[in-house]
Amino acid sequence: MPRISPEESNRRRRLKRHIDALAKIDSDVETALREVGYPLPRVRPAGFETFLSVIVSQQISVGAAKAIFGRVAEVMGSMSAPALLACEPDALRAAGLSGRKVEYALGMAERIVAGKFNPDLLEKMDDETAIAEITAVRGFGRWSAEIYLMFSLERSDVFPADDLALQIGLQRLKMMEARPTAKQARSLIEHWAPRRSAGSLFLWHFYKGAPT
Repeated sequence: MPRISPEESNRRRRLKRHIDALAKIDSDVETALREVGYPLPRVRPAGFETFLSVIVSQQISVGAAKAIFGRVAEVMGSMSAPALLACEPDALRAAGLSGRKVEYALGMAERIVAGKFNPDLLEKMDDETAIAEITAVRGFGRWSAEIYLMFSLERSDVFPADDLALQIGLQRLKMMEARPTAKQARSLIEHWAPRRSAGSLFLWHFYKGAPT
């Protein structure tokens, strides 16, 4: 088995503690935990590369996104906003990006180069301020911003309520007849605060539909 780094080991222990705490206050989590066990932490690098990856992967399969991202990276030469801006739009489209995604990617790079969006500063912001900064960039909605906060900034109290898999997982967990709306989902798990990120990971694990 591959050796687990101390950092990863710490993440796993922290996630287990948080889910155990949720199980103590929510009997449905306690029951499901006995059934499916604990999820693993999920981490993505923070910064420009992950934001570009989010744009590339919108509405396509994981395999297609990986292949296209590899071709885009080859066209760019180096992974930076200036390198992306130096690319011809036709070359990016030839690599597999749709015209709309080329607009999103170049628009994001322009904001970074102009100093209007600095991914490095997000870590110092509170959750709602960081979400507002990300969603001000064309092509990024609240769901994308919340996923970034969870996986790249490792924020502990984020629940991407618009996520279909989370809604279905919560429906099954609470044995509801209908899938809850985003508003209903937020209300149902409000008592999970301040550990809603762990709850999200557990629901994806319960549903087996975590974002990739």
